[in-house]
Amino acid sequence: MSSLDWVILLLPLSLVFFMAYRSRRYIHGVADYLAAGRVCGRYVIAVSDITVGLAVVTLVSQVEANYKTGIAIGFWSGLLMPITMLFSLTGYCLYRYRETRALSIGQFLEMRYSRSLRIFAATLRTFSETVCNMIVPAVSARFFIYLLGLPYHISIFGREISTFAIVIVTVLTMALFIIWCGGTVALVITDAIQALMTYPIFTVFVFYILTNFSWFSEIAPVMADRVAGESFLNPFDIESLRDFNLFALLVTIMSRILNQGSWIGAGSSMAGRTPHEQKMAGVLGEWRNGFSLIFYFLIGAIVLTTLNHAHFASKAREIRAELCGRVADEIVARPEVRKQIADAIEALPEQIHRIGTNEPLSQQSNLDSPYLDSVHEVLGDDGSGNAKFQEFRTLYHQLMLPMTMRHVLPVGLFGLFMLLMVMLMISTDDSRIFSGALTTVQDIIMPFISTSLSPQRHILLVRLVSIGIGIAFFCGSFFMAQLDYINLFCIITTSIWFGGAGPMMIGGLYTRFGTTAGAYASLISGIVISGGGILLQRYWAGLIYPFLAKQGWTEPVGVLLETVSSPLAPYIVWQMDPVKFPINSNEIFFLSMVTGIILYCGISFLTCRKPFNLDRMLHRGIYGEQQEQQPVRKARGVRALLNRLAGIDEQYSHGDKVIAWSVFLYAFGYTFMGTFIAVIVWNWLMPWPLEYWSYYFLTVQLLVPSVVAAITSVWFLIGGIVDLRRMFRDLATRINNPFDNGMVEGHVSLADKMASPADCPQRQDGNTQ
Repeated sequence: MSSLDWVILLLPLSLVFFMAYRSRRYIHGVADYLAAGRVCGRYVIAVSDITVGLAVVTLVSQVEANYKTGIAIGFWSGLLMPITMLFSLTGYCLYRYRETRALSIGQFLEMRYSRSLRIFAATLRTFSETVCNMIVPAVSARFFIYLLGLPYHISIFGREISTFAIVIVTVLTMALFIIWCGGTVALVITDAIQALMTYPIFTVFVFYILTNFSWFSEIAPVMADRVAGESFLNPFDIESLRDFNLFALLVTIMSRILNQGSWIGAGSSMAGRTPHEQKMAGVLGEWRNGFSLIFYFLIGAIVLTTLNHAHFASKAREIRAELCGRVADEIVARPEVRKQIADAIEALPEQIHRIGTNEPLSQQSNLDSPYLDSVHEVLGDDGSGNAKFQEFRTLYHQLMLPMTMRHVLPVGLFGLFMLLMVMLMISTDDSRIFSGALTTVQDIIMPFISTSLSPQRHILLVRLVSIGIGIAFFCGSFFMAQLDYINLFCIITTSIWFGGAGPMMIGGLYTRFGTTAGAYASLISGIVISGGGILLQRYWAGLIYPFLAKQGWTEPVGVLLETVSSPLAPYIVWQMDPVKFPINSNEIFFLSMVTGIILYCGISFLTCRKPFNLDRMLHRGIYGEQQEQQPVRKARGVRALLNRLAGIDEQYSHGDKVIAWSVFLYAFGYTFMGTFIAVIVWNWLMPWPLEYWSYYFLTVQLLVPSVVAAITSVWFLIGGIVDLRRMFRDLATRINNPFDNGMVEGHVSLADKMASPADCPQRQDGNTQ
């Protein structure tokens, strides 16, 4: 990095950490530290969430997926649009959760089910979250090591120290500093400030990419150059894609519906002034993501084009050769094997693939295949060789992004890219560590403490647990072996919780028949199916496949797998493979969710003795405020129907209605009906050529979102600044309030503390007495 790049990086980061340090003055009690005193407005929540949603690991995983499947599969994500819009406009799950007045999922589970389930579920969630997040610091550390070209070891006072360990310690220390200073207050403030800085950075990158890479002569031709069934541009020609295909999208849609309320965590997700403000933040979130989606789209296009277009053949060979050498140096212990890999890579000629002249590329035969095949040949095809090659292939695809950016970006822009990545890394790590610490303290430790803790001790406990989770992340970064694409790894590890949590949360918020026994059954099914899938994937190449081969079972097992999956081919294809377990993470996750739904409903119906009192838990009817006890006459007619369709209720001001209708018309009218349904009908009547799809994605995913993002970014900048000022004012004048007591005495449900004991008796099976 040049001196200019360092200045661009360090000055804004200094501001972020200074604001984190200053946030200490706003911590008056436990409610401030854990929920920012619930004084956050809609804009500061929506703005801060952009950096929580973005991350180094998210960008790397998105580029991985796009490099494998292109952008055609993204067309079908239009199916998610009405679902996402409906959730945002109605506050699905989140609104009811806020009505319970619980400050953690565990408190809600104790209200709805039992204390034992609260502890069990919190432990399971923390374990699943920690296992998934253990790779985040590792991915970030490798990203920066490869981006900056750092050595694997550096000498300090004559001793060799791992650069990987130093980077991870630095990453986690920055995150823990923010948590230690101000908890949720610091998270919200720093995330909001970082988000306000990301908008102009995104603008600069969009301008640079569009002026240095030609869409019509470079990007689009590369995406069009694929064999039939694996198109990167035509959404109706993708049936042969594997891992990231239409079935994966179906699983995503199912999980989005089922698990909307399953991962309510730390930070701004529970810091809104009111449930309505939290809901409006979600509505605004539909406008918030424009630049981030464009950024993901264009960064993936840079990597794909640079590594596959003839204009960049020389640079592509340099990138691939250096990437292979660095990955081999990291994971291959024997020097002679590393030397053989280096010689094999050096012997490969420069590949100049002429689009339209040479055969189209495919998942099995592409410009990366000679490099990967050469490495596999050196490592061998026995159990240990296949396992090592699986690890090599994973890191090869994962680290294409930083290696390409290192060779492409000029001075100044490289510093901006570093700044953006560091900010995304910090905002992700601190939120995930704090979420795990909050769940551990509130739902695992506090139920076993019989006496109330003082606010100072409670906050200290959260800080110490945060350090413990940071240490766990550090250790896991060395011992967790990620042998699959990042998206698939995260899916299989989080499905330990998500596989069974969805039915438990939705059933708890919306049904009266759900019981503790049904919730336990759902959670345990997720553990068994997803946990078993993780073990099978982890030990397949090194132990399980060699054992099957030794017993002569590979052929009959392969026939069985193909027979079972054949009705769903080509979207689900289970073929025997010596390197990778035939059933992928999405398919395991799907089995886990379906089993969880069946067990929750079946066992709950069998064990439910009396319907649960939802009104009391949600503080409705006679259990609500005085004004809520008056019967409300619902308006009728077309206008009332349209308002309900847009999620508008009596709490909406005129401005809120404008926001809601703008989101509804853009998301449902333009995006869903105009650019999705209408296009499907058109192609059903008259299929488009690839050239049309090139124009479509240029317009729909780049030009129109750029205009919308430019307008909304100014809107969010102004709204975010105004909300931040109001938040500072409210925090400065806050004093301890009754919420602090509910958070200190975490073993008592907050809703129980706010109502009289006579109104809130609970049985351990989740039913009222």
